Amino acid sequence: MAEILDCVLLLALPASGKSEVRRYMARLDEDECRRDFHMGPTVQLDDFPYVHMMRRIDDELEGIGMDRIYFQSAEKSFKEPKDWGTLVEMVNEDYEDLLAGKMFEPKSAAMNLFHRLDQASQKAMIQPRLSALDPDTLAGLAGKLEAEATKMLKEKHDSHPEDLQGKTIVIEFARGGRDGSSMPLQAPYGYGYSLSQLSASILKKASILYIWTTPKESRRKNVARTDPDDPGSILHHGVPLDVMMNDYGCDDMDWLEQNAVKPGTVTIEAWGKTFNIPVARFDNRVDRTSFIRNDPSEWKPDEIKAIHAGLREALEKLYSLAKKT
Repeated sequence: MAEILDCVLLLALPASGKSEVRRYMARLDEDECRRDFHMGPTVQLDDFPYVHMMRRIDDELEGIGMDRIYFQSAEKSFKEPKDWGTLVEMVNEDYEDLLAGKMFEPKSAAMNLFHRLDQASQKAMIQPRLSALDPDTLAGLAGKLEAEATKMLKEKHDSHPEDLQGKTIVIEFARGGRDGSSMPLQAPYGYGYSLSQLSASILKKASILYIWTTPKESRRKNVARTDPDDPGSILHHGVPLDVMMNDYGCDDMDWLEQNAVKPGTVTIEAWGKTFNIPVARFDNRVDRTSFIRNDPSEWKPDEIKAIHAGLREALEKLYSLAKKT
């Protein structure tokens, strides 16, 4: 096995510190990352931009007096919980595009996004919704969102390196269930479901770095990070309280670890196979990441030392487990 982790699933409740960890690593010297974290230069995949665009689609539809198609309201959860699977399918496609080095030049970035969302929904066993809109409404919606979709597509293309040799692919997402839920969480909620929907090509290479934060602390940090003027930001977006309680009131990582076939893994049955995915935790129950949202000139030496030591411990363990699987 190479000295670096190939594909890291960066998982945690919202505002737990996932994006801050990514930002911190991105500022480190490549040799330091490889030596201390077993991470090459990272290539990032994240399902949040799709959540944001689904909400933007709903906002525009509501603005012209039509029903939302994805979310119950601007402050509530998905109408169709299977859309957690839609998001996974978007990530699967991004991963395959990354491996193949695919670039797209559609006539309309928005219409291309709409087509992708409908295809991903169908894979998640949901009837397509955007293509069901009348042509004039769909064209108007595309016009409203073309600039944002174009920017999103450009960012996807810009993230593709010339080759993946020596790189670590980081896939970030958050999953959970209603506050007070019993375990295991029932599909389509929780990590168990979403991990089982990842492609076999991801699962066979993946390791999990779990950012460990309590649901209560996740809610506190979600409020602290929210910038209402920057709702599409990876670092500063806020999740509505209703969603925090009903979709992220708990998660199933403890249950998955405790019920794994092999210690130090999460066992996922998918694609007719059993995947024992190595897992390690970065303990962020006492906040070691929020300072990363500040300008780097404001970062204090003791804060840097704490996050670096915690990540090093977790990723050393993860690398050791990955070598054994």
